[in-house]
Amino acid sequence: DVAEASRERASHVLDDAKALAAISAVTAILRMSLDEGDVAGSAMFEATEVLLDQIEAREIWPALYVRWELGLLSALGFGLDLQECAVSGANDGLTHVSPRTGRAVRGSEAEDYVARLLRLPGFLISTTAQVTPEDVADGLKLTGHFLEARVFHAMNRAMPPERERLVKRLVG
Repeated sequence: DVAEASRERASHVLDDAKALAAISAVTAILRMSLDEGDVAGSAMFEATEVLLDQIEAREIWPALYVRWELGLLSALGFGLDLQECAVSGANDGLTHVSPRTGRAVRGSEAEDYVARLLRLPGFLISTTAQVTPEDVADGLKLTGHFLEARVFHAMNRAMPPERERLVKRLVG
């Protein structure tokens, strides 16, 4: 039997170094973070397909990629709590995330600790929020912190170099 791809994605982005770096990062992260037959792998299949199906859309896939990493953290049992403020319990005005707990914090509650917190891009809490390159950079910093601290550090592994290359291509 011959296996054939149902959709050829890579050939459409061969001239796009950023998209190729994203495909490489996705495969490396999945390979390093999931075991064969892992339930989290099943949960990530559809999300990965959605991301790869949109990889030609240069204006939207970087934000989808950040959301994909956020979904991977959740599938692996390390989901972040971005629904309400860790301090007040309010669900509006969320601007930062604690690097220790993974819980969101309101801007008005974060003032004294803002230097120690990770910025929460608006597109991770609202699907209608505008996405700027700075938001993507902040999102990659946020998900990268938790991937490294909670997933790869626990496995005694470093962040895959393919992800680092993607970040350099997207952020500069």
